[in-house]
Amino acid sequence: MEKFKKYFFVLLLMISVFLFYNFILYTSKDDYGTIHLSEKALQGETIWLKNNCNSCHQFYGLGGYLGPDLTNIYSKRDEANIKAMLNSGVNSMPKFNFKENDKEALIQFFKEVDQTGYYPNQEAGIEYNGWVEIKNK
Repeated sequence: MEKFKKYFFVLLLMISVFLFYNFILYTSKDDYGTIHLSEKALQGETIWLKNNCNSCHQFYGLGGYLGPDLTNIYSKRDEANIKAMLNSGVNSMPKFNFKENDKEALIQFFKEVDQTGYYPNQEAGIEYNGWVEIKNK
């Protein structure tokens, strides 16, 4: 019985340390940095979410797979081209008939997401120790 108490105490201690470590790890905001979207970009994000755009499109490879990844669409296309795609749709993308201020807000959202980094990052390299060196914007 004494041996059982000893193992139980060790197990309880290990579980406590595990829970404490995970609490500290997953509640810390240090790793996120400061990410701020302008008011117009927040409106664009709301339109993005309201129309369920992430069911077909992705940012940084996360989202649906029917449409292209839009992480760096602002760098690749001009605003007139983006507005035309938002107006008329392309291939299986529906025609949304956005108002002009909605299109401007979506474009601002795309612009600010574009400034956060590259996807896919073609200039990443693997170091000799196995770490991946990523080029940031």
